[in-house]
Amino acid sequence: MCEYCGCQALATIDELTREHDFVVGLISDVRGARADADIPRMAELARQIAAVLGPHTEVEEHGLFPALADDFPDHIAVLEAEHRRVEAVLGEASPGTPTDPAWPARLAEALQMLREHILKEQDGVFPAALASLEVADWEKAEAVRNRVGSMLTGSGGGRPRLP
Repeated sequence: MCEYCGCQALATIDELTREHDFVVGLISDVRGARADADIPRMAELARQIAAVLGPHTEVEEHGLFPALADDFPDHIAVLEAEHRRVEAVLGEASPGTPTDPAWPARLAEALQMLREHILKEQDGVFPAALASLEVADWEKAEAVRNRVGSMLTGSGGGRPRLP
């Protein structure tokens, strides 16, 4: 993904980017499961994506986004709305495999939007954050990360690493 502005040199952005990369890989796996008509596998992958995005979204919405909201209110509002839309579709798989025959198509659509969303963040939000956030803003984002942890590292919040 993005490597041109140097924002990944910051631990906060590096971790968010690694989570994006992991989720993109899972999105690819969902496409394969859908091609195989393996709805239970799609549901399991949706739960894995949701597990990664839980703490990830906390860091964005309570760490980075507040510091950017004054300068980019409309953009931040769109990103937060997209978070809610993706969470809703992923959440349909939280209790098990959804039985609604339209769910696989909804999931595919939500994951396509998520893929585009990731590009917006990496090509827009992260470089903007690098250019405009103050040390206190980065410390706040790191405090959120320390509180919620990461599903990729198993750090903070008692959350385990994904298989």
